[in-house]
Amino acid sequence: MKSFGKMIRISIVLCSAFTLRVSAGDNAIDKMIRQNRMGELTIKAKPGVAVRVEQTRHEFWFGAAISSSVFGGRTNPEDERRYKEVFLSNFNAAVTENALKWHAMEPRRGRVNYAIVDAILEWTEENDIPLRGHNIFWGTPGRVQNWVKQLDDNELLETLRNRATTVARRYRGRFAEYDLNNEMIHGNYYADRLGPGITKQMALWVKKADPQARLYLNDYDILTGKRLNDYVRHIRGLLNEQAPIDGVGVQGHLHGDSFDPVKLRQALDTLAKEGLPVCVTEFNFPGQRSGVYRRRDVKLTPEQEQAKAKELTEYYRICFAHPAVKGILMWGFWERANWIPQSSLYLRDWTPTPAARAYRELVFNKWWTRWEGRADKAGYCRVPAFYGKHRLIVDGSEKTVYLKKSAGTQTVLFR
Repeated sequence: MKSFGKMIRISIVLCSAFTLRVSAGDNAIDKMIRQNRMGELTIKAKPGVAVRVEQTRHEFWFGAAISSSVFGGRTNPEDERRYKEVFLSNFNAAVTENALKWHAMEPRRGRVNYAIVDAILEWTEENDIPLRGHNIFWGTPGRVQNWVKQLDDNELLETLRNRATTVARRYRGRFAEYDLNNEMIHGNYYADRLGPGITKQMALWVKKADPQARLYLNDYDILTGKRLNDYVRHIRGLLNEQAPIDGVGVQGHLHGDSFDPVKLRQALDTLAKEGLPVCVTEFNFPGQRSGVYRRRDVKLTPEQEQAKAKELTEYYRICFAHPAVKGILMWGFWERANWIPQSSLYLRDWTPTPAARAYRELVFNKWWTRWEGRADKAGYCRVPAFYGKHRLIVDGSEKTVYLKKSAGTQTVLFR
């Protein structure tokens, strides 16, 4: 990605002094972060030669939703420019907030708007940002278009097949993953009409048109523990049916002005047992159970902003430490394009909140590899590094390497 982290102040941590910052009481989480998010780069060069390692990108997804208004011509040029600039300086993954939703793309039968999705994909691809497609279907009755409800069962089945096939074929290989059918444990009009096997059929239609498509479930009130058991039964039912499901999405909307870290950890542990990657897909804090939800005119006090920053820090630490979690995506980061404005990192005038500073401190300081030293007498330099892309500079020569979690280690030779 061209611009990710370009606003970061570069500081050097000497080889002998490379450590994670560990605060009192946080040792267990920091230990898990070291175990689950760090590997080792082994650099072989001439003995005594100067070596520098600079991370340029995380493997873990630190992402955010992309607003349709910014890519649909409804934002003034200066704010559009700032939006894209701030996104690239903070995030390495994205999700379509509304643009791909069927009721947004095709509110009237046969009149499909692909323009905003196309524009978002063009921009994310240009900047090497993996994009989640949210969502192909959304079966809760209130999200199903009236014209869809008026179809008879045969027409409905054919229309669903056409939607799945058309999206998958048009965007073949371009979306990193999709939410297949959103929030099914809270209502599924399609299953009510056509039977429970429709979810597997939806997945098969998508996979036939795009064999590389990765399909996620996605639901809410899971990380609070309230609907966790229901979700697990739902996941297991689809897996037992051999539906081609590739991952589990869990929304982070339903917290209040604080969250329960024990329930968050328990939920992640429980979901991990299903053997699928977990993505925290829609994070807002404060959330839907907070005192500011649906009160767009209410501003957080300075004390509340500090509390928000502290809660966000702890939430991210727990998720980043967990081995099953592949990423966490905010559902908005700018006050003018966020359905819960008070959860934003940046105010309307682009002033960063304390939460923005706390977020950047984690991602680009505490969890960012910066290393400088010299090869030992045998010509080796072993560098503890966070998984992701790194730039290696050895005696004027430069290489870019990607340290993958699946490998754990990588050796790079400089001659």
